[in-house]
Amino acid sequence: MIEHDGNTVRISGALTLGTIISLRAAATGFFDAGDVVVDLQAVTEVDSSALSLLLEWRREAQRHNVHVHYRNFPPNLTSLATLYGVNEIVAGN
Repeated sequence: MIEHDGNTVRISGALTLGTIISLRAAATGFFDAGDVVVDLQAVTEVDSSALSLLLEWRREAQRHNVHVHYRNFPPNLTSLATLYGVNEIVAGN
């Protein structure tokens, strides 16, 4: 589900309401050591809670004065971001 290697975080599987709580807990401390790259290539399913989590991680990074960069946005997540008007999380990376 989540793999942390240096400053890269790889998310795999579903990124939905049912998985967000465990992902949020697993991400504790990610932003303590500097900028983070979150790779979403292996994400298979998303819902609006995925956007909520990614925006929360962006706020958490800002609190730590670091950056979070998202790469390999799945098309369905890009569509949701556009629908909800938060496509800056896609465009900003």
